[in-house]
Amino acid sequence: MTTPDKILELIDAFRRSKTMFAAVNLGIFDGARPADLKALPRLLDACVALGLLEKRDGSYVNTPESDKYLKSDSPDSLTGYIHYSNDALFPMWAHLEDAVREGTPRWKQTFGTEGGIFSGFFRTEESKREFLKGMHGFGRLSSPAVASAFDLGHFHRLIDLGGASGHLAEAVHERYPQIQAQVFDLPEVAKLYPGTIAGDFFTDPLPEADLYSVGRILHDWSDEKIRRLLGRIYAALPGGGGLLIAEKLLEPGYIGAHMLIGTEGRERSAAEYEALLRAAGFSKVESRITGAYLDAVLAIK
Repeated sequence: MTTPDKILELIDAFRRSKTMFAAVNLGIFDGARPADLKALPRLLDACVALGLLEKRDGSYVNTPESDKYLKSDSPDSLTGYIHYSNDALFPMWAHLEDAVREGTPRWKQTFGTEGGIFSGFFRTEESKREFLKGMHGFGRLSSPAVASAFDLGHFHRLIDLGGASGHLAEAVHERYPQIQAQVFDLPEVAKLYPGTIAGDFFTDPLPEADLYSVGRILHDWSDEKIRRLLGRIYAALPGGGGLLIAEKLLEPGYIGAHMLIGTEGRERSAAEYEALLRAAGFSKVESRITGAYLDAVLAIK
């Protein structure tokens, strides 16, 4: 029998997301119970219904999952990414129809400023730190799976391009202690993370390495800019050197709208990445579905 179950679930999905976003924003999972919130009990009960809080003897306490991922001081916290979703993605997705009509991201339409999503996040120290915190929390979920997707034991030095907090470089080094791992990122990012090499991977010389990595980088850019970046990486690698890519690999023939909202880029299938990599000169390209949020591609010069 035909039912509307899938449609009804989609109708309701944004309400559940926004309930969690609001609770995080109000500090609920950090124990805040602001007295001036007239409908606070309704929000707390909604979080109970979502399985994010438990009600015990009239008090509301975090579930183990919320304790680990929704407390702002947890090392595994996803609150940075939730703030990014609430403050940036949620408003921009309200303009999806215009993004589809025009084929361009929605930052200026939503926030009225030029420069796009990255300059927007870096406009203040607080917004920059919150964005990077979000990327770190998200990266901790997938980087160990990416680091273990291939045998990287024959490499010696990894440079993680645009690696921010270094979660991917750290995951590779933990699995392969003999690999020296370092991050190369913009100066405003590098000053937050000691040991990071400052630079722009589109314009500055790349630090010497026999393995580069890019995690959630390529999906931000157009094919033309990716070709330019891959060409620079290929030229910097020695023979037999590699490039490790961490991205969500789409099923063949599937095109997602996610990146359309925020950047000039898009997510791609394994075959699309392979075509770009082979065009850049890489002779061997393998992909792996990791089962984590991000998948992995390894290309060898």
